[in-house]
Amino acid sequence: MTMATYDLIVIGSGPAGEKGAAQAAYFGKKVALIERASRLGGAVANTGVPGKAMRETALYISGLRGRDLHGIRLSYDGTITVDAFMHRGRVVREALNEWVGTNLDRHHVDVHRGVASFVDAHTVKVDGEDGPTLLHGQIVLIATGSRPTRPETIPFEDPRVYDSDTILEMTRLPRSLTIIGGGTIGCEYACLFKVLGLDHVRVISTGDRLLPFADAEVATMLQEAMASIGVEFLMPQHGSEVDGSDVLTVILQSGRRLEADAVLVALGRRSNVEGLGLDRAGVRLNEHGQLEVNDRFQTNVPHIYAAGDVTGGLALSSTAMEEARMAMVNAFDLSYKAGIARHLPIGVWTIPELSMVGETEESLLAKRRPYVVGRCRYHHNPRGALIGERWGLLKLLFALPEEQLLGVHMIGENACELIASGLVGMTMGATIATFIDTCFNYPSLSDMYKYATYDAMGNLQRGDCYRG
Repeated sequence: MTMATYDLIVIGSGPAGEKGAAQAAYFGKKVALIERASRLGGAVANTGVPGKAMRETALYISGLRGRDLHGIRLSYDGTITVDAFMHRGRVVREALNEWVGTNLDRHHVDVHRGVASFVDAHTVKVDGEDGPTLLHGQIVLIATGSRPTRPETIPFEDPRVYDSDTILEMTRLPRSLTIIGGGTIGCEYACLFKVLGLDHVRVISTGDRLLPFADAEVATMLQEAMASIGVEFLMPQHGSEVDGSDVLTVILQSGRRLEADAVLVALGRRSNVEGLGLDRAGVRLNEHGQLEVNDRFQTNVPHIYAAGDVTGGLALSSTAMEEARMAMVNAFDLSYKAGIARHLPIGVWTIPELSMVGETEESLLAKRRPYVVGRCRYHHNPRGALIGERWGLLKLLFALPEEQLLGVHMIGENACELIASGLVGMTMGATIATFIDTCFNYPSLSDMYKYATYDAMGNLQRGDCYRG
């Protein structure tokens, strides 16, 4: 068995793996990437982004993209087939698969197809269709991502029970859908399927509110918006079981039984570490079965790095890419980037979108840090009125007395795009004066930053702020 030698071996072709490999190759390193799946791109390219493509399709065919524009209301007639509905997701997936492959090829990354496992701390075996191959790497980056959590008590063998991956293989639209889990994935799919006209879409969550990482005011607005399109909530509820007999039933701890045409289990994700032979490399897992890394993204074995979902935390592509790039900077002592981005945004593609970066009111109160809030609602903005956005809020948090921007929270049309102004502002040390002195296009949703800041100034003058 021959052995090829590389500066870097990357295991996994998702956002972290792809960007880590391209980063090292860009700076002249010889790189090998190993992918076991038939398609490149990991969960993001093959399930995450296609799911968001389905969201866009649902918005258009449901008429929600048109909203109540000047008395004109569009509606979905219920005739679309699942195949037609899923078509755009498949097109997007194929495009992303091709793009990832093109990017790796452009950077002269050697792609090895097969199952990776450590032989020792520097040697990785690839079991492919043509037999095993040995790769020796100075540095190894583990970027194997994550997969949906599947509790043993739930009958996933039942074709009516889905997780966030298998839901994309649905062959018919159900009449009703019960979702177990009130996190990002559960909320996104609840919105998507409800606007398609399902009779019932229910969300069951153990928490007392949605998205516990989000600012409570904004999370509450999201729940209200989802309820307005007909999503039902049962929370807090514990101990959901699924009976896969003739009539699919979700059984709550209270004993209440909920019949459903289909069930989606969205209870988070778990790291893909099985079969890697980590013990042969001396790499340890934490108590949650995740790869634990230091601030340089090193595992307990210094030349073995890890980035993305495999290390735990929120499953965010943007964060995974940032971590992988920084891991390579550390591994090869590259000087172009000083550190990981100070502020990492979160985007939730619900209907409406939700996005945030930085501190929440709850985190500032816990720290007893003085602050003032500024708000601007979409319907108080001319552009917001033009597009007919009923739900929508920009919320800014400024520190006192320095008046520096500490947090940005948005719910509404294009929130995941509009957050960028606040994100860059926070990175550059923006203050109240920054937005007051900035001129935005008119009419534009971006102009809400100025008026939210004026609101903060007014609250400060009235003493309506938290002084610690």
